Amino acid sequence: MSMRSCRNWFRAIGVLIIVVAVVGGWIAWDRGFREQPQPAWVTADFETRFKYGSIGAEHDAGIPYWIFYVLPRVFPEKLTQDGKVLPGGYAALGVPWEQGHELPAGFTKKTIGFPRVANNCAVCHTSSYRESPDSNPIFVVGGPANTTNVEAFFRYLIDCAKDPRFNADILMAEINRVTELDLIDQMLYRFFVIPITRKRLLEREQQFAWIYRPDFPDWGRGRDDAMNLTKYFMIRAPMDDTFGPTDMPSVWNLKKYVWDKGHRMNYAGDSNDAYSVIMDSALGLLGAAPASKDDFVAQVQWLHSYLSELPPPKYPFAVDAARADAGKVLFDANCASCHASELTGRPLPLADVGTDRGRLDSWNKGAAIKANQVVKEMGLERRGLVEEDLIGYVVPFLDGIWLKAPYLHNGSVPTLRDLLEPAAQRPTVFWRGYDVYDQTKVGFVTDTPAAQRVGTKLDTGSRGGSNQGHEFGTALSAADKEALVEYLKTL
Repeated sequence: MSMRSCRNWFRAIGVLIIVVAVVGGWIAWDRGFREQPQPAWVTADFETRFKYGSIGAEHDAGIPYWIFYVLPRVFPEKLTQDGKVLPGGYAALGVPWEQGHELPAGFTKKTIGFPRVANNCAVCHTSSYRESPDSNPIFVVGGPANTTNVEAFFRYLIDCAKDPRFNADILMAEINRVTELDLIDQMLYRFFVIPITRKRLLEREQQFAWIYRPDFPDWGRGRDDAMNLTKYFMIRAPMDDTFGPTDMPSVWNLKKYVWDKGHRMNYAGDSNDAYSVIMDSALGLLGAAPASKDDFVAQVQWLHSYLSELPPPKYPFAVDAARADAGKVLFDANCASCHASELTGRPLPLADVGTDRGRLDSWNKGAAIKANQVVKEMGLERRGLVEEDLIGYVVPFLDGIWLKAPYLHNGSVPTLRDLLEPAAQRPTVFWRGYDVYDQTKVGFVTDTPAAQRVGTKLDTGSRGGSNQGHEFGTALSAADKEALVEYLKTL
């Protein structure tokens, strides 16, 4: 072979290598990393965007869509609640699933190379209620996620990853039964996506270790352990013995919180303002620093603007106007000094209210300082968490109080009518997470066979579940209590 032929041959090989590298690089980028916008319907209106719009969590916390899809088919026995296996896939966890939608509210789908599923703020802030057992649910954005069992969802993903059946052969066989991936995606899933997903889920196990402790009761539907989540995920603190479950909060009408008036956010007043709370909550969902700081800040700003103006939901059932008028007089005499005064929105010392202290003990000044430093190192600015020891719980605003059941910060009192009884006379065991509404007692039905079948049991003698404290209005007559409750429906 001549020298010229050799040069031509090597040149051709070089060109081929370059072409293969370019094509291979483009395929790797396109199928592994190229970010595509969500469909236009997701951002067609503010409410839909809140329920299904991405906040960027798909990058580090996203689950590949087809893995997410087939997990309940491969591991149905791991979907459990109160030790019982739940039929019905993810819907059995009480997630607010609108008819005709591919995913529940609070679950986002976005393609970053391949479709991924993650969460947004609606997963903890979408309420569900029904007028009767035969009614379709009505979903309220910005309300507490009263039916959702977040802890069971966390456990489910980890428990699946710990199972040796979480492997490419078994998952790909199930994926192939429900969809037809092209050759590239077949290879991508088999050799990269499935092994990496399993590895990342197993890495979460240590951070979630405290939800497996036998000495800690389950959170149950509609609750989480927010500040321990912050400790173990944001500042990577070692696990301690604190346990502070709380109800998911409502996030409507956030403009009512005014920093200059001494208002503080979260149940224990551990955050300075609504913008900070939204940013910190969103970072918790991301599980890492945002992939794009500018995009993330824009999302937080939009959420802050939307939730500041989102009105509280009006009571949807009939109200006895005359009785409510009488109840307002009673409210002004017995409740307004805390719930409609300069004290509202500000922390009240624990000794004054006497409720369960678990939530207070789960957070401290040192943790706040570390968390603020972590966020600052991400290049993000906000007023942040309050760098001081906590004294008690914030006196809540009562707008939309009818939809915030169960009551007290830890959700240990099922209805407003029960809250007006002395602690010794309140229910000691009830079931949370059933969404049929009790129009008489103002709260949700908690003790019927259906409520027991669907809900999670809360024993007020369990750790973090005490129903003690807030014994205000308990000396009123039965008729006056009913009038007061009727007025509270109108707030």
